Amino acid sequence: MELNDQDLEQGRVLFAQNCEFLISAASFEQLPDSELPEIAFAGRSNVGKSSLLNALTGRKNLARTSNTPGRTQQVNFFDLGGRMMLTDLPGYGYARATKSVVEKWTRLIKSYLKGRVQLRRVCLLIDSRHGLKATDHEAMDLMDGAAVAYQIILTKCDKIKASELEKLLEKTHKEIAKHVAAHPEIMVTSSAKSKGIEELRAALTTLANSAAE
Repeated sequence: MELNDQDLEQGRVLFAQNCEFLISAASFEQLPDSELPEIAFAGRSNVGKSSLLNALTGRKNLARTSNTPGRTQQVNFFDLGGRMMLTDLPGYGYARATKSVVEKWTRLIKSYLKGRVQLRRVCLLIDSRHGLKATDHEAMDLMDGAAVAYQIILTKCDKIKASELEKLLEKTHKEIAKHVAAHPEIMVTSSAKSKGIEELRAALTTLANSAAE
């Protein structure tokens, strides 16, 4: 997607709006009724979802960050200016989670993906230092099966060298080509250095605008 200055400005304006926490849903029945276009954020535990949400909205404590992975065990909903819903999905791949908890998370995510018609895209966050793991492929297969469009967002790109990042991008492009619901464009971000944040805001805003048309 080619982004221009107007796109970037629209993204800045939208994400400068008030962003309010609505609800933490532990079951499909608790998901809020809404007609707003919805963007979900998914990824392995400790991939940086909370930090990215905070960076996008320019707030320090919108989404809780923690050094202990697996803290987000419900689907958290945030209303962005009455124009877009941001959804923080439970992190997966947390080794210390019990089997019953993992199964509960999986059921919730499956029901959310298949039953949320206003869901425009899932941002699938991947740690630049590690690349796609087996659990990421499982998540991608799940979204392929649910026919939910998703886009790879590389996080923590400030933690690796530029040459390593280029190799990772090439490898990841080849891997996502095998997945039918994957968006072909990969976005590169660093919440700590604000890299790629402006571009991601703009890309998500274009989705909200197209949904409103």
